[in-house]
Amino acid sequence: MQKGRDFIKAIHRSFFTLHSNTSISQMDQSTRYRYSPTLKWNPMVEEYFIKAYGADHFSRISTALTCPSCYSCIRVNTLKSTSDAVIEKLLEIFKERGMHDVAVQESSTTWEPDNCCKATLKCTGSAESLKAIKSISKCQFPGLDYVVFVKGSGPHAIHYGDNEGKPLKEVIVSRKCAEAVLRGAQVYVPGVLACSAHVERGDAVAVSVAVEQYGPDGGWGVAMTRGTVIQGSQEDPYYFERDGLYIGQATAMMSRAGMFRVTEGVAVDMKERVYRLPSFYDLLEGEIFLQNLPSIITAHALDPQPGERILDMCAAPGGKTTAIASLMKDKGEVVAVDRSHNKVLGIQKLAAEMGLSCITTYKLDALKSVCHGAESDSLPNTCSAEDARTSDLLSTVNDLQLKDGQYPSKAELRKRIRQLKNGPGRNHTAGGRVEKSKGFSPNSFDRVLLDAPCSALGLRPRLFAGEDTIDSLRSNAKYQRRMFDQAVQLVRPGGVIVYSTCTISPGENEALVRYALDKYEFLSLASQHPKIGGPGLTGSCQLSDGFVEEWLKPGEENFVQRFDPSSDLDTIGFFIAKFSVGPKNI
Repeated sequence: MQKGRDFIKAIHRSFFTLHSNTSISQMDQSTRYRYSPTLKWNPMVEEYFIKAYGADHFSRISTALTCPSCYSCIRVNTLKSTSDAVIEKLLEIFKERGMHDVAVQESSTTWEPDNCCKATLKCTGSAESLKAIKSISKCQFPGLDYVVFVKGSGPHAIHYGDNEGKPLKEVIVSRKCAEAVLRGAQVYVPGVLACSAHVERGDAVAVSVAVEQYGPDGGWGVAMTRGTVIQGSQEDPYYFERDGLYIGQATAMMSRAGMFRVTEGVAVDMKERVYRLPSFYDLLEGEIFLQNLPSIITAHALDPQPGERILDMCAAPGGKTTAIASLMKDKGEVVAVDRSHNKVLGIQKLAAEMGLSCITTYKLDALKSVCHGAESDSLPNTCSAEDARTSDLLSTVNDLQLKDGQYPSKAELRKRIRQLKNGPGRNHTAGGRVEKSKGFSPNSFDRVLLDAPCSALGLRPRLFAGEDTIDSLRSNAKYQRRMFDQAVQLVRPGGVIVYSTCTISPGENEALVRYALDKYEFLSLASQHPKIGGPGLTGSCQLSDGFVEEWLKPGEENFVQRFDPSSDLDTIGFFIAKFSVGPKNI
């Protein structure tokens, strides 16, 4: 276990030491064309997190959230390949693509714990020695040898050129587009917000980000119309706000006119990136799945056994579902449900790609998972994509609800009807068939995974967090408790429930555990294997309105796993709790 932890720490050190030390002095030459974002929070949410973590710790978390992890984590489909075979194929692919930052030569490294019980990498040289860390390696944690790490690099200083005293040609992208680019994606047409005048195909352009700003109406937004012309002067929209928000240099793949005329395609090809992480899009399809390390560990915490019946309550996009099925060696039944028709189709497609036959999918709202009557999952209804759209169209017209005291406008209604008539967008799967379930009988599953919808405040890179409020965090927590109540009814006595989220909010993590243990006497926290994350938070927190949020009691913190994005493990923010279910008649 310690060997695996030391390995990730060394990747983290090499990622930042190798490139940051040489970059900082260069980046100081320009206070504008650099990447140094500051994450903006709702003031009350920021106060809440400072109470939970302390000011210094929360500052480190906020900084870590603005950067991608220093490595990509890949789960190998052991039904089709092996870790060694995947590593060999990836090295060959990266060499063919000229990705020398990834496909470096491997050599031996030695590890030695220091006085603080942390591992340090013993190197005889400086930068060259740090390159000795394997660029693609198997995970060293026990039982996770089918997980492969691919090391990235950054932050890099980028020279954008002088352009002979003229303003740089520039493309401004949306915040969500920028977050994807920092993870290795390209800039596609829908992500472009603004562009300099006279940009032609083949031109070099600087890529910056428009992050939401606090407006005079009290809300957050981007006060920029798509198609805005950038002049390169201080009168440009968000000129000063874009200081420190440049993510790389690219080559325009189409003219400025083309970027705002067509609806799809690569707008600019990223040539120099602040963070260089390889893209795995359409790479070794069916053999590998790009997945965060805590998500993989969640499937292990559930400890699924061959022949069992397991429920994944909020299964999309299917990563944990397929991980569970693989751990069961494709023997038994994994029931995956989601309330979105297209997301269920996506799970089906992923299961087929990975060659898994034990996965059964249903369209079902997790809040309606329990069926106490005669009708249950034994009599599913089948509907096509067209049936689903027709049903949604009728419900839209007939089941209008008052929202904030007002009905939707005619324009909003026409837009919704048009979307439903035209079907799903180009990024969604369509045309398949999905079975609808009316719910499942109580005590009908051996194990239940509830990877609950949450505020997602642990995902990274993240460039904005101001839209989340204390009220929205509380609303998430109430929603999660209702889902957990369903999970408790569905699992049999002697079974297991695993609850997980990708947020750093204690109200959606430790507070849920406190709720579960206080309400259900037959539930108890269970040990997790492997245990890689840190302990949970104990005590309580009084909010500004006087509400006291109860967390874990002393002695319970080591039964959960909390993944801190600012720790040496360098993962997303994540939380895992495992419950054993005792006799329900007490």
